[in-house]
Amino acid sequence: MTSKRVDPVLYIFLLPCLAYTVIFHYVPLYGLQIAFKDFKASLGIWGSPWTGMENLTRFFSSYSFFDLVKNTLALSVYSLLAGFPAPILLSLILNYTVFPSLKKFTQTITYAPHFISMVVMVGMVQIFFSTTGPINSILGILGQSPRTFMGMPELFRSIYVWSGIWQNSGWASIIYIAVLSGVSPELHEAAMIDGASKLKRIFYIDIPALIPTAVILLILNFGSLMTVGFEKAFLLQNNVNLQVSEVISTYVYKIGILSAQYSYASAVGLFNNVINFILLVAINKAAKTVTETSLW
Repeated sequence: MTSKRVDPVLYIFLLPCLAYTVIFHYVPLYGLQIAFKDFKASLGIWGSPWTGMENLTRFFSSYSFFDLVKNTLALSVYSLLAGFPAPILLSLILNYTVFPSLKKFTQTITYAPHFISMVVMVGMVQIFFSTTGPINSILGILGQSPRTFMGMPELFRSIYVWSGIWQNSGWASIIYIAVLSGVSPELHEAAMIDGASKLKRIFYIDIPALIPTAVILLILNFGSLMTVGFEKAFLLQNNVNLQVSEVISTYVYKIGILSAQYSYASAVGLFNNVINFILLVAINKAAKTVTETSLW
């Protein structure tokens, strides 16, 4: 039995990815030490005095600690629970669409929002929910008075999450559509001969085929559970909804960039990443135990 040799030249194609990973993911790790220092630009990273766990202790004892963690987890868990099933459902719907032209049209209009920049998307959301926007216009036709949706803290999380689902579900469904296209047609033919309905074919053929991919993506999502997108949260913030919209990423930006408290901001960011790492390892272990599917 002969083994196939891989042309060493092909490894050259890995160099750009390897260089990117090293430069942007490993070299910056050198700067993590400022989380345990009183960083002064004039002294540099290495010359700044050590403070130990002072910055982390300051964050844990801060009056905003519990609010930041609560807001971050609330947005992340809400996004995961509402957003994770959406592309799976969309892929199943598209997979059973009878008319090819309708399927292509639906794919186009659901993929398109993904390519809208975050700034433009947030601008669209603010226009839709403004006092003179289309939502309030419809409410006016129904005899309702205009509402300041963006000034209602209780609606911030729903606006954040569902606008994200609208923007990303179509693009996220591509990988599930690819999995469904790989399911053997013979399985469906045999099921139809046995009298299985579409619903039963979905439950007993399609969903089992999707589970391994869904588990891997779920693990990856849990690995970033504490990392709520900075851009969108920051752009949707205002003085009225700040009590629910201030998350760890926006807090780090404000104290690190705007207030120049670099050591403190690094300590908060380090805490956030450590929690994400712990969650990633834990959910990977749980997934491996339950489904025998895992990242490693």
